[in-house]
Amino acid sequence: MNLPNKLTMSRIFMAFIIIIILLFPFDAAGIEIPVIFVNESMVINVKYLIAGVLFIIASLTDFLDGYIARKYHLITDFGKLIDAIADKVLVNSVLIILCASGFIHPIIAVVVIVRDSIVNSIKMLAASKGEVVAAIKSGKWKTACLMVGIILTLFYNLPFELWNLKVSDFLLIVAAVLSIISGVQYYYLNRHWIFPKKEENNQTNS
Repeated sequence: MNLPNKLTMSRIFMAFIIIIILLFPFDAAGIEIPVIFVNESMVINVKYLIAGVLFIIASLTDFLDGYIARKYHLITDFGKLIDAIADKVLVNSVLIILCASGFIHPIIAVVVIVRDSIVNSIKMLAASKGEVVAAIKSGKWKTACLMVGIILTLFYNLPFELWNLKVSDFLLIVAAVLSIISGVQYYYLNRHWIFPKKEENNQTNS
């Protein structure tokens, strides 16, 4: 359990803390969560702000664990596996909760999660044959837009909401579009793992 893997495990722990904060029935338990009024038109539930701060910290560990692992040659198979799990637990869980709470349109969550399922399946198929599927730029941009969009959503799109600029919605839509684009690219670049015989026949015929 090296330092990068400890950071990854801490991200999973923080993800579950965020999930509990967002889903726990505080009202039913008699716990009053403070609210903040902005411009007398916005009512902000503090629990989303707390979740947003934790989400930022968890996102930073995603950068740090990979950076440290690469710099100090601490990359392990366990690290690769748990890092992928941590990312999905953190991002997709919060995405689903925000969707269920009415902050995000359901189509965004569906597109992102379906894309991730397909890409992860391709990666596992390639790994079973001893190959590693490298990350692509569109996938990295998708992740960046998605995480920033989620953070802004947890912070009620502030300060942009004060000027009626829907930056959080825009970033999430961009993330959904990039999810489709990167998913198609992953399929195209790795289709030979899915249809090996078909590819071999095409090469023979040519």
